[in-house]
Amino acid sequence: MASGKSDYFGLDYIVSLILAIIPITSWVCGIITRIQDGHIVAGILRIFLGWICWILDLIFMIVNKKIFRLLQV
Repeated sequence: MASGKSDYFGLDYIVSLILAIIPITSWVCGIITRIQDGHIVAGILRIFLGWICWILDLIFMIVNKKIFRLLQV
């Protein structure tokens, strides 16, 4: 990953912001990135709490330029 664990798949901020704005892509990318990081429980929580995590991802992406990560390693 180019920029570490700050955004979706290490993509640019603008691309990650676009992915975060669209609810379905944010949901799918969130699940995939959590599972890739080895956080299976966080990935499963994203499946069931997708809308809440989508709003958090969007807010965090705009304010902090990073997606919301409950489990930081």
